[in-house]
Amino acid sequence: MEIDARGLSCPQPIIETRKAIFDKVTSFSVLVDNIAAKENVTRFAKTQHYDVVDTTTEYGWKLDLEKR
Repeated sequence: MEIDARGLSCPQPIIETRKAIFDKVTSFSVLVDNIAAKENVTRFAKTQHYDVVDTTTEYGWKLDLEKR
């Protein structure tokens, strides 16, 4: 599953991430294009016991989330 949150301002990327987490998705990616979204999604995911690996892309970052 991939969430495209590019172009969305906070808190929308977190809201989209939260929906996936609450739907019990254990592994998914979130695409973001600004540093605030990257930091906020990462922080939120970690509070929900997800590991986060970020990769720089041509448009921003791809955050790969996996439930611990």
